[in-house]
Amino acid sequence: MHLRDLTQFLTELSDNNNRPWFIHNKPRYDILREEFETVVTELIAAIARFDPQVVACNPKKAMFRINRDIRFSHDKRPYKTRFSAGITPRDLRRPSAGGGPTYYFHIEGDGTLGMGAGEYLPPPDRLKAIRAQIVDDAAGFGKLVKNKALRATFGDMETEHKLQRPPKGFDPDHPHIEYLKLKGFFVWTEVKLKLNSPDELVPQLARAYKDAFALVSWLRSVEVAPAEE
Repeated sequence: MHLRDLTQFLTELSDNNNRPWFIHNKPRYDILREEFETVVTELIAAIARFDPQVVACNPKKAMFRINRDIRFSHDKRPYKTRFSAGITPRDLRRPSAGGGPTYYFHIEGDGTLGMGAGEYLPPPDRLKAIRAQIVDDAAGFGKLVKNKALRATFGDMETEHKLQRPPKGFDPDHPHIEYLKLKGFFVWTEVKLKLNSPDELVPQLARAYKDAFALVSWLRSVEVAPAEE
């Protein structure tokens, strides 16, 4: 992929976030979008080497739309200023869509590559099940959060939406109480793209996601109880 062209396009879009500019530059966007689809396709194949469940992920559906949903937003800018994708066994549009853990990444106009894995903000039934699994599998979860590869690449889990108090029904003295307070189970890191080495993008992402596979596997072991009739 022509990373310099992509970051230049995104930078210009950030400065001209309006429909006339975008329509005028649509041919540039179409070329970059096609190149990005190739990246996502190659990344799916690379991840599938250690996580076969993603092999059938549709790259077209894994890519996020550039159009923003502005119906209920005060920010009326029509376009996102990043290219992004979320890879799962099922074709999800959002990492928080509630369908299980996702391998997510995006590219910003300033050359930032953001990459993460896990479940960002799962819906209430899924969150409840994950918390219950932490209690039921305290030893396994403790081993997970100490995983050397995971922590070396991503550090600890994101705490942006962490509760101030323990969630209702959970022992405040539980050894994993700080994790039980989380509303999402997602690891994240950001690095600068090597614009002169585009061929390194997919291997770089694949290495990071291999380090996150322990988290993805543990989250996949969580089952949501069927709703009572």
